[in-house]
Amino acid sequence: MDTTGWIIVAIVVVLLLVVVAVVLSRRRGARKVEADRARAQKIREEAAARQVEVQRREAEAARIDAQARLAQAEADARAADAAAMQNEARARASEATDARAELDERLGQADRIDPDVRTDPNPAERDVRTDPSAADPGRTGTDRVDPRA
Repeated sequence: MDTTGWIIVAIVVVLLLVVVAVVLSRRRGARKVEADRARAQKIREEAAARQVEVQRREAEAARIDAQARLAQAEADARAADAAAMQNEARARASEATDARAELDERLGQADRIDPDVRTDPNPAERDVRTDPSAADPGRTGTDRVDPRA
Protein backbone atom coordinates (compact mmCIF):
# COMPACT_ATOMS: atom_id res chain seq x y z
CA MET A 1 0.00 0.00 0.00
CA ASP A 2 1.27 3.33 -0.83
CA THR A 3 1.26 6.45 1.26
CA THR A 4 -2.00 7.74 -0.13
CA GLY A 5 -3.72 4.52 0.88
CA TRP A 6 -2.36 4.84 4.41
CA ILE A 7 -3.51 8.43 4.60
CA ILE A 8 -7.02 7.43 3.52
CA VAL A 9 -7.07 4.58 6.05
CA ALA A 10 -5.85 6.96 8.76
CA ILE A 11 -8.54 9.51 7.86
CA VAL A 12 -11.23 6.81 7.92
CA VAL A 13 -9.98 5.53 11.28
CA VAL A 14 -9.96 9.07 12.70
CA LEU A 15 -13.48 9.66 11.35
CA LEU A 16 -14.65 6.38 12.88
CA LEU A 17 -13.11 7.37 16.21
CA VAL A 18 -14.86 10.76 16.04
CA VAL A 19 -18.18 9.09 15.21
CA VAL A 20 -17.77 6.59 18.06
CA ALA A 21 -16.87 9.42 20.45
CA VAL A 22 -19.91 11.44 19.39
CA VAL A 23 -22.24 8.44 19.77
CA LEU A 24 -20.83 7.61 23.21
CA SER A 25 -21.09 11.25 24.24
CA ARG A 26 -24.73 11.39 23.19
CA ARG A 27 -25.54 8.18 25.04
CA ARG A 28 -23.84 9.52 28.14
CA GLY A 29 -25.79 12.79 27.74
CA ALA A 30 -29.02 10.86 27.30
CA ARG A 31 -28.31 8.84 30.46
CA LYS A 32 -27.53 12.07 32.34
CA VAL A 33 -30.77 13.65 31.12
CA GLU A 34 -32.71 10.56 32.21
CA ALA A 35 -30.97 10.56 35.60
CA ASP A 36 -31.77 14.26 36.00
CA ARG A 37 -35.42 13.59 35.16
CA ALA A 38 -35.55 10.80 37.73
CA ARG A 39 -33.89 13.00 40.37
CA ALA A 40 -36.31 15.87 39.62
CA GLN A 41 -39.26 13.49 39.90
CA LYS A 42 -38.00 12.23 43.25
CA ILE A 43 -37.64 15.82 44.53
CA ARG A 44 -41.20 16.60 43.38
CA GLU A 45 -42.55 13.52 45.18
CA GLU A 46 -40.74 14.50 48.39
CA ALA A 47 -42.09 18.04 48.06
CA ALA A 48 -45.62 16.73 47.56
CA ALA A 49 -45.26 14.59 50.68
CA ARG A 50 -44.08 17.62 52.68
CA GLN A 51 -46.81 19.86 51.26
CA VAL A 52 -49.40 18.43 53.66
CA GLU A 53 -47.15 19.23 56.64
CA VAL A 54 -46.49 22.73 55.34
CA GLN A 55 -50.21 23.34 54.86
CA ARG A 56 -50.86 22.10 58.41
CA ARG A 57 -48.25 24.51 59.75
CA GLU A 58 -49.72 27.39 57.74
CA ALA A 59 -53.19 26.60 59.08
CA GLU A 60 -51.84 26.48 62.65
CA ALA A 61 -50.10 29.82 62.16
CA ALA A 62 -53.30 31.35 60.78
CA ARG A 63 -55.30 29.97 63.74
CA ILE A 64 -52.86 31.39 66.27
CA ASP A 65 -52.83 34.72 64.44
CA ALA A 66 -56.64 34.83 64.61
CA GLN A 67 -56.52 34.05 68.34
CA ALA A 68 -53.96 36.80 68.87
CA ARG A 69 -56.10 39.33 66.99
CA LEU A 70 -59.15 38.30 69.02
CA ALA A 71 -57.21 38.63 72.28
CA GLN A 72 -55.95 42.05 71.17
CA ALA A 73 -59.48 43.15 70.32
CA GLU A 74 -60.71 41.97 73.72
CA ALA A 75 -57.83 43.76 75.44
CA ASP A 76 -58.62 46.94 73.51
CA ALA A 77 -62.27 46.66 74.53
CA ARG A 78 -61.28 46.14 78.18
CA ALA A 79 -58.93 49.13 77.97
CA ALA A 80 -61.75 51.25 76.56
CA ASP A 81 -64.05 50.05 79.36
CA ALA A 82 -61.37 50.85 81.94
CA ALA A 83 -60.89 54.32 80.48
CA ALA A 84 -64.65 54.92 80.59
CA MET A 85 -64.76 53.73 84.21
CA GLN A 86 -61.86 56.00 85.10
CA ASN A 87 -63.67 58.95 83.52
CA GLU A 88 -66.82 58.02 85.45
CA ALA A 89 -64.81 57.71 88.68
CA ARG A 90 -63.22 61.13 88.11
CA ALA A 91 -66.63 62.66 87.42
CA ARG A 92 -68.11 61.11 90.56
CA ALA A 93 -65.09 62.13 92.63
CA SER A 94 -65.53 65.68 91.38
CA GLU A 95 -69.24 65.57 92.25
CA ALA A 96 -68.38 64.17 95.70
CA THR A 97 -65.80 66.92 96.24
CA ASP A 98 -68.36 69.54 95.24
CA ALA A 99 -70.96 67.94 97.55
CA ARG A 100 -68.40 67.83 100.41
CA ALA A 101 -67.57 71.51 99.89
CA GLU A 102 -71.26 72.41 99.84
CA LEU A 103 -71.87 70.34 103.00
CA ASP A 104 -68.92 71.96 104.77
CA GLU A 105 -70.20 75.37 103.74
CA ARG A 106 -73.69 74.56 105.07
CA LEU A 107 -72.25 73.26 108.35
CA GLY A 108 -70.09 76.36 108.62
CA GLN A 109 -73.12 78.53 108.00
CA ALA A 110 -75.04 76.63 110.71
CA ASP A 111 -72.11 77.07 113.11
CA ARG A 112 -71.98 80.81 112.41
CA ILE A 113 -75.73 81.13 113.04
CA ASP A 114 -75.88 78.91 116.17
CA PRO A 115 -75.31 81.02 119.32
CA ASP A 116 -74.17 77.92 121.26
CA VAL A 117 -71.25 77.23 118.93
CA ARG A 118 -68.16 79.27 119.46
CA THR A 119 -66.32 79.68 116.20
CA ASP A 120 -62.57 79.87 116.47
CA PRO A 121 -60.86 82.58 114.43
CA ASN A 122 -58.29 79.91 113.46
CA PRO A 123 -60.48 76.95 112.41
CA ALA A 124 -57.54 74.94 111.17
CA GLU A 125 -56.49 74.27 114.76
CA ARG A 126 -59.91 73.37 116.24
CA ASP A 127 -63.02 72.00 114.64
CA VAL A 128 -66.03 72.91 116.77
CA ARG A 129 -68.12 70.10 115.33
CA THR A 130 -65.71 67.35 116.34
CA ASP A 131 -64.13 68.88 119.43
CA PRO A 132 -66.84 69.26 122.15
CA SER A 133 -64.54 71.39 124.31
CA ALA A 134 -64.43 73.97 121.53
CA ALA A 135 -68.21 74.48 121.77
CA ASP A 136 -68.14 74.81 125.58
CA PRO A 137 -65.54 77.28 126.81
CA GLY A 138 -65.68 75.78 130.30
CA ARG A 139 -64.73 72.28 129.17
CA THR A 140 -61.26 71.04 128.47
CA GLY A 141 -60.25 67.98 126.54
CA THR A 142 -59.36 66.13 129.76
CA ASP A 143 -62.89 66.02 131.20
CA ARG A 144 -64.42 64.39 128.13
CA VAL A 145 -65.90 60.92 128.49
CA ASP A 146 -64.18 58.30 126.38
CA PRO A 147 -66.96 56.31 124.62
CA ARG A 148 -64.67 53.25 124.47
CA ALA A 149 -64.34 53.08 128.26
